Amino acid sequence: MSILLNAQETQLVLVDYQSKLMPVIHQAEQVLANAVRLAKIAKLLQLPIIGTEQNPEKLGPNDAQLKALCQKTLTKMYFGACADGLVDELRAPPKPMGNARSLPKHIQRKQEDQGEKNTILIAGCETHVCLLQTALGLLDEEFDVWVVTDACSSRTEANRDAAFDRLASNGAELVTTEMVVFELLQSCEHPQFKEGLALIK
Repeated sequence: MSILLNAQETQLVLVDYQSKLMPVIHQAEQVLANAVRLAKIAKLLQLPIIGTEQNPEKLGPNDAQLKALCQKTLTKMYFGACADGLVDELRAPPKPMGNARSLPKHIQRKQEDQGEKNTILIAGCETHVCLLQTALGLLDEEFDVWVVTDACSSRTEANRDAAFDRLASNGAELVTTEMVVFELLQSCEHPQFKEGLALIK
């Protein structure tokens, strides 16, 4: 596992920021704002972004702004999204840019040969249920899991913090939104540095 995040190896998973759940979540407004920041930096740097929704007929859809930033939203009934197909989504080959048949053969091959993006940035609600079970499932599947703590929460701080303790003891990296933004950018000379910095100012 790399000590620093690398945008070339990273995907973002956003778990269950749903309309009927968020009103009871501790510090919901701040948590959702950080999730949107994560999605925006991921989109800026062309990272794959997958959202999940737990039983959306009962809990409603994800926040509309967040959902619009996701390339795909996976509906699930299991608390851990791995049991509902998340692993297959994360391991799917990258989609070619533009019309694949119009690309020169060497570029088509280069895209097909890209390795797995094995680092998963993950955030969501509730931290001690769906986020925890999804993250542990990804660890079990041998992904490198980075939990963005200030974009996660539960109805109570005690449950949220217990989940962070358990995740850390099982090998997840615990990070914050600002840590993620600066590690993905790596340098103040990055072409998207100003846009990235604007997300956290």
